[in-house]
Amino acid sequence: MRIGLYPGTFDPLTIGHVDIITRACRMVDRLVIGVAINEGKGPLFSLDERVAMIENEIGAIAAAKNTEIVVHPFNNLLIDCARDVGAGIIIRGLRAVADFEYEFQMVGMNRVLDAEVETVFLMAEARHQAIASKLVKEIARLGGDISKFVPAAVAAKLGEKY
Repeated sequence: MRIGLYPGTFDPLTIGHVDIITRACRMVDRLVIGVAINEGKGPLFSLDERVAMIENEIGAIAAAKNTEIVVHPFNNLLIDCARDVGAGIIIRGLRAVADFEYEFQMVGMNRVLDAEVETVFLMAEARHQAIASKLVKEIARLGGDISKFVPAAVAAKLGEKY
């Protein structure tokens, strides 16, 4: 069984994330969405809220792609999380050159820690490249329309927060 790990904070889940999840299903039999607890980043949504938002979206994707998708919170090294869930592939989404520079360093470190775990990059679809959770939160906080950036249920949750 090919198991992939798609990690992130998902604060909040965007349509860019959903796109990567959908496309990652083509490469694996089981996709684990690793939700980083990462309290140091000061997430807007609690871990439970982030997990629930993801779980709300993945059912239809899993059925359509005939892939098992599970959500797995983690608070350890990414490479250790990959080992914990049996993933041989870490899936990362890239939007811009700045993403690549950071991800390139992470891959190098992870390869030293465990050379058996591969990292695969998926370029964001052109229409999603500008979407960043941080910017979505800022638009929502200032009363802007976020409906083009997040699933409807996530937009509603952001509306409750702001």
